[in-house]
Amino acid sequence: MRQKREYKSPLAACVWSSLMPGFGQLYNKDYIIGVILIGFEILVNIYSNLNLALFYSFIGDFTQAHNVINYRWGMFYPSLYGFSIWQAYNSAKAHNARKFEQEVKQRTYLTGFIAGMVIGMDLGLFWHNYSIFHQNKFLYYLDMPVFNGILYGITFGFIGSILENMIFRKIKTQKQPVS
Repeated sequence: MRQKREYKSPLAACVWSSLMPGFGQLYNKDYIIGVILIGFEILVNIYSNLNLALFYSFIGDFTQAHNVINYRWGMFYPSLYGFSIWQAYNSAKAHNARKFEQEVKQRTYLTGFIAGMVIGMDLGLFWHNYSIFHQNKFLYYLDMPVFNGILYGITFGFIGSILENMIFRKIKTQKQPVS
């Protein structure tokens, strides 16, 4: 007897994975990968002191945020975060295609955005301590590894999304037969 599959919202899976890597997978009932991602998230958070750096950033103690974070471990977090969002979204899309007995598309979604976001967040963590940020009051917030990573991540994510759409459209037009 066939089990009834419930609809899984790809957007909800993204939001859950944005809150904490692995939660989107638990929402999709991908329990094994969800628990593994949560375990990695806890491991990276402990060794990078990321939550402590977030705390110091939000209370305005940027020097302490710089001093407390372990960048060797912190550079893992954007990849973990991006993969979790990407996998949860695409898993929900595939789940829904199987639910409605449609062919599961080989195309993945949000790849350009997530790749750009990961690259941007890593660059933001790495390139944040410049004297120009100290001299300008508006740019002072970019001196924090957390906010700089978020800003670069969003910016590069949108650039990656635009590039992905341009490449996908170009490939799609090349595959269409000329009538």
